[in-house]
Amino acid sequence: MVNLAVALRSSMCIIVKSAGLVPHTVETEPGTKVNFWLPKNSCENSAGKPAKPAVLLIHGFAGDGVMTWAFQACSLSKSYSVYIPDLLFFGGSYTDKPDRSPEFQAECMVKAMSILGVDKFVPVGFSYGGVVAFKIAELYGNMVKALVVTGAPPIMTDSNVNRFGLSSMSDVLLPKTVKGLEFLLSVSLHKRIWLPSWPLKDYLKTMFTNRKEMAELLEALIINKDTTTLPSFPQRIHLLWGENDLFFSVEFAKDLQPKLGEMTSMESIKNGESLDEDNARPARKVSLKLIRRD
Repeated sequence: MVNLAVALRSSMCIIVKSAGLVPHTVETEPGTKVNFWLPKNSCENSAGKPAKPAVLLIHGFAGDGVMTWAFQACSLSKSYSVYIPDLLFFGGSYTDKPDRSPEFQAECMVKAMSILGVDKFVPVGFSYGGVVAFKIAELYGNMVKALVVTGAPPIMTDSNVNRFGLSSMSDVLLPKTVKGLEFLLSVSLHKRIWLPSWPLKDYLKTMFTNRKEMAELLEALIINKDTTTLPSFPQRIHLLWGENDLFFSVEFAKDLQPKLGEMTSMESIKNGESLDEDNARPARKVSLKLIRRD
């Protein structure tokens, strides 16, 4: 029987290729490799400079780059140089280093972009990728023109762990069973999608291969609430939020906006958690707005 998750990912790769992107691997240091989808001319151009303004699309925890951003890549690539990485331990990206922190993920993304000849870009982060995007803006602000984040705060605290009555984030974001994956989908998607058990088993087998390392990533993500201080950001930030987000409500985002400073704006999306092509359009509009304003 065909593995539906593998077939779906292959379809997403075809979509991304139709947008003019090609797969490429960057070794940021010995033992650390980051897989990308990037503009074809980035590989052909020896100088490596992007032909258009660059956006870095950073995925969340339940999928890799191409599974998360295929439709957005088609929309954005018409006007921008689109870079889609797999974070470490997602897709084919890997490190033999012990660091599992969002800071290390951010460091590897920035090193890879520098190697590719990109010195200015707009990170667009979703969920776990949003935390990494915030870290990139915080630690490497000279490279970040603006920032777009959906469904994530700058830091994840232990107060978020017990909100669903579970003992750890791994129980939610790293499911081991079909029932656990069904729960993750139920709180991740606005439109409920019923699927039989066999494609869900395929997804578990295909998308959660580095379980030990991924669990360590989640452990390194959570910090003690009593020690948290929001960093300051000099860049323009746009919070792009689903009205029906069950992990972080739109009220959470509205409360976060002023804490991030006067350079922060916000837009909510009706039915924003549904995963369809229509949701590429608002993300595209927001990125266009941020990239064009100098």
